Amino acid sequence: MDLFTLGNLFTLVMLVFLQAVLGIDNLLYISIESQRVQEDKQAMVRKWGIGLAILLRIGLLFVVTKAIELFQSPFFATHVPGVFEIDMNVHSVIVLAGGLFIMYTAFKEIMHMVTIDDLGHAEVGEGPKRSIEVAIAWIVVMNLVFSFDSILSAIALTKVLPVMATAIVISGVLMMVLADRVSDFLKRNRMYEVLGLFILLVVGVMLVSEGAHLAHIVVGGNAIHAMEKSTFYFSIACLVLVDVVQGRYQKKLDLERASQH
Repeated sequence: MDLFTLGNLFTLVMLVFLQAVLGIDNLLYISIESQRVQEDKQAMVRKWGIGLAILLRIGLLFVVTKAIELFQSPFFATHVPGVFEIDMNVHSVIVLAGGLFIMYTAFKEIMHMVTIDDLGHAEVGEGPKRSIEVAIAWIVVMNLVFSFDSILSAIALTKVLPVMATAIVISGVLMMVLADRVSDFLKRNRMYEVLGLFILLVVGVMLVSEGAHLAHIVVGGNAIHAMEKSTFYFSIACLVLVDVVQGRYQKKLDLERASQH
C-alpha cells in the first residue's frame, strides 16, 4: 500500500545513482573480461553475464537482509599482540578475494602488453582465450563482489525490498547498455587501454585495503585502514591527467619531429 510513495521514489533514484557510481569499475572489468572470447560473441557474453548477475544480485539482496549478522560476525580470529591480529568474516573474505583477483587480472594484462613480441596485437584481452561459459562465470562472480558494498549501502538507505530490487534491475539494464559502449570505446581508442588497466589495479588495491580493514588486520601493531574514497578518486584523477598530458605532449613531439624533416 505504501510502496509508491514520494519517499520510496526518491530512495529508488538515489539507489540507482549509487549503483551507477559504484559500478564504473565493474564496467571496466566486464569490458576487459569479455574481450577474451571471440569478437562476434563479446556482446552476448556481456549481456548474459550482467543478466545472470542481476538475478543473483537480487538473490544476494534477500540473503544479506535475512542473514546480515552472519556476514559481519567473525568466523576466524587470531591474535598475537604486536605481531599479527585478524578477525575474519564473510564480508571481508569476499572483498579481499575480489580485490586480489582484480589486481592479478590487471597486472597480468599489463605484463602481457609490455612483453608481447608483436606490438601490433598488444591489446587488452589478447592473452589466453576463455570459453564463453568461463567468461560469463567470471563476469557474474566479480559482479557480485562489486555489488556487495552497494547492497549493504542500499540496506542502510531503506528496508523496502521491492525498492532495492527495482534499483538493481534498473542499474543492471543501464550497465548492459554502457558495457557495450565502454568496450567499443576501448577498441577505438587503444591508448586508453593502459590507463584502464591501471585504474583497475587501483580498484583492486582499494578493495584489498577495505577487506583487510573489515577483517581488522593488524600487522606489527599497525592496523590496516581502508583506502579513503577521496584518495581513490584523487588517484584516478591523477592517472587520467597524466595520460591526457602525456598524450598531448607526445603529439607535440611528433609534430616537432615532422617539421624537422
